[in-house]
Amino acid sequence: MLAWASAFVVIRGTGEHFSGGALALARLLVGSLLLGLLVLRGRWVRPSSREWLALALFGVAWFGAYNVALNTAEQTLDAGTTAMLVNIGPILIALGAGIFLGEGIPKWLAIGAGVAFAGVILIGAGSGAFTGTVDAAGVIWCLVAAVTYAIGVLVQKPLLRNLPSAQVTWLGCVAGTIACLPFAGSLAGDLRDAPVSAVLGAVYLGAVPTALAFTTWGYALARVPAGRLSISTYVVPPLVILLALVVFGEVPPLLAILGGAVCLVGVALSRRKPRVRG
Repeated sequence: MLAWASAFVVIRGTGEHFSGGALALARLLVGSLLLGLLVLRGRWVRPSSREWLALALFGVAWFGAYNVALNTAEQTLDAGTTAMLVNIGPILIALGAGIFLGEGIPKWLAIGAGVAFAGVILIGAGSGAFTGTVDAAGVIWCLVAAVTYAIGVLVQKPLLRNLPSAQVTWLGCVAGTIACLPFAGSLAGDLRDAPVSAVLGAVYLGAVPTALAFTTWGYALARVPAGRLSISTYVVPPLVILLALVVFGEVPPLLAILGGAVCLVGVALSRRKPRVRG
């Protein structure tokens, strides 16, 4: 979660030097290379035809479309507001996992999701997301990112029943990279003009929020219900706000800080288990 939170801040810092598609391609190229090295050290399970299709959908949705949408959103939105809007995704995942993956919607998961979402609303109110003071196109791109993020998780979860998580993550990253190849020309031009700090930022996005974070996420998702794990990502917006404060000196409004605290309470509630009556 900390790695993903850092991505919002790094994207915000490097976005002025890369278009949304170019930055996504750069990030995925680095991620594919590093994840490929990890897969070479593990076991390989041959996917079925149906699993290949699911892998392609997972990769194009989460690695490809999500990254392009997220990068484009942060061309006009601050990191904290973007993280808040994208985190509509966990609600979609929790509902989708209950309906399509047979996980159900336990009482405390529903309560925790509701409380955490209320925290997101507070962050949005404090950040101006609902008062017309932020870019409408950026908000739409955030919603696209949230939907593609949810699709990616819901497709990924069944794949982890038969395939190693590292293999699934790498193949998804490769699929996303292929989907972003039309941005190769834009990436070449941006790399020519970008400062070294921006190029290093793109490399960081591929190494840490992509290779490291998606590997550990896949490991956890193979062992934890998708709905419950996704609610844990509500810790990301408060982390983003804190990191943006440190890096950019952005002081969040009091209401946004309160919303971050409510998000953390929601995550804690979602982790509770029903009391067993003896």
